[in-house]
Amino acid sequence: MSYQLVWFKRDLRWQDHDALAQAAQRGPVRCIYVVEPELWLQPDTALQHFEFVRESLQALDAELQLQGGRVEIHTGELPDVLNRIWKQAPFRHLHSHQETGNGFTYARDLQVGTWCRSHDVAWHEYPQFGVVRVLKNRNVWQAAWEKHMAEAVHDVSTLQFWQACANTPHNATHETRLDAWCTPTQMPAPAHLQHNPPLRQRGGRPLALATLHSFLYARSLGYRGGISSPLSAPDACSRLSAYLAWGCISMREVVQHTRACIAQLPPHASRHRAGLTAFISRLYWHCHFIQKLESEPAIEWQNMHRGYDGLREHDFNEQHFEALKNARTGWPMVDACVTMLRETGWLNFRMRAMLVSVAAYPLWLHWRPVGEWLATQFLDYEPGIHWSQLQMQSGTTGINTTRVYNPIKQAQDHDPHGRFVRQWLPALRKVPDTWLFEPWLMPHTLQAHTGVWVGSDIAPPVVELTHATREAKQLLHSRRQNDDVKAAKKAVVDKHASRKNWGKRPSTNARPTTASTHAAQAAKQQIGFDF
Repeated sequence: MSYQLVWFKRDLRWQDHDALAQAAQRGPVRCIYVVEPELWLQPDTALQHFEFVRESLQALDAELQLQGGRVEIHTGELPDVLNRIWKQAPFRHLHSHQETGNGFTYARDLQVGTWCRSHDVAWHEYPQFGVVRVLKNRNVWQAAWEKHMAEAVHDVSTLQFWQACANTPHNATHETRLDAWCTPTQMPAPAHLQHNPPLRQRGGRPLALATLHSFLYARSLGYRGGISSPLSAPDACSRLSAYLAWGCISMREVVQHTRACIAQLPPHASRHRAGLTAFISRLYWHCHFIQKLESEPAIEWQNMHRGYDGLREHDFNEQHFEALKNARTGWPMVDACVTMLRETGWLNFRMRAMLVSVAAYPLWLHWRPVGEWLATQFLDYEPGIHWSQLQMQSGTTGINTTRVYNPIKQAQDHDPHGRFVRQWLPALRKVPDTWLFEPWLMPHTLQAHTGVWVGSDIAPPVVELTHATREAKQLLHSRRQNDDVKAAKKAVVDKHASRKNWGKRPSTNARPTTASTHAAQAAKQQIGFDF
């Protein structure tokens, strides 16, 4: 009997899984996940990503076992794996979600398409988020997003699984046997992968649902006003970003549950309603930024506005980069954030923006190497959001207002008593409040009294902040005033700029917006992704 092959990627759930639901309507299903060696060699991968995937697959496999099936873990490059499976037991339909990933996954999907055409296999791809493939007009994007989110959640309650033929030769080689796969528990991590933060979130749909529930009905009360400080953000933010990035829960489920929760709130719950409404707006922005990479995959490695080519690329300072990665910039708020990120795999958006700003301006580092490093640090690494945000915060989109975060002011505003800095930088626990955010200014006598020495216990600033930032802004603004750069701005606006104040559903009576309006909105609406 023929079967429907369901290929799991970054969609590690069983409910509201369009590929699985549609395949199940056609006949018996066979579920696979492929460990692709080349994928895990990419510079944006880390051990924490692999382990989160493994945990999520274990939860998926446990659910499928309740219905008499499994998720098979195959290893190899996709065309080779598909060829092996097809030779063992031919199939005519492959089902998967669309993926807006990195350059490797884009090229791999082209190869899969070629393989399917050459083997007369129909490849059915389904939207994963509110992202439109081959979007011809940005003005219709929000309506498409709303349509996707309003569709019924797919309930996959009953599945019929394909069973291997009973007469499979027992003396077959490993490469040709039907059971040439392993379970999620058995899947080995690639030996070269590094970085698995001890305090990171764990994967799996049950944990995703528990996180959503605790946010909607309790933690979202602190969302407004709580997501900017790294002290309150770990609780005030939804903490769903990793579960959305790896598909343990669908965006549609999150949107519908959130809107249902808002609808049930009593009239006096204004703070709760405001928090959840703000959260919905960030879910729009989530897909808006992924759409940028979907529409222009090259922004993963080249400037969105090509007029900024050569701005920083040739001045890359490896010593500055190493200081940033090792939490030795000398600016306590920066170094504390890098340390927290290293230990937990997560950081709230404002502090992420501050890290990129510090890298881009006073340290004058090109965004691409910084982005590769941060991708390995973020458990919730989502390529579309990641590379769009790296460019926006670095000033190379050409359509966003220059955002330069002063790490001393950020510490004063969001950690006024130094609790966060002292938590993650033990060497600063003896430094008095007066000097905590600028410890390099401590008199020598005070350093001797506290036993905290600048240059050994704590690093001095790698550059003089005010001077380096001023020079960086001058270089950027000089490039921005170039006539050719100004002339090329409209094309970027037309392709990538936002069209509405999201959080409100589109109106049929909305007035048309002009390119200049789009540019103004793009300049203003740089909100965070503190899911």
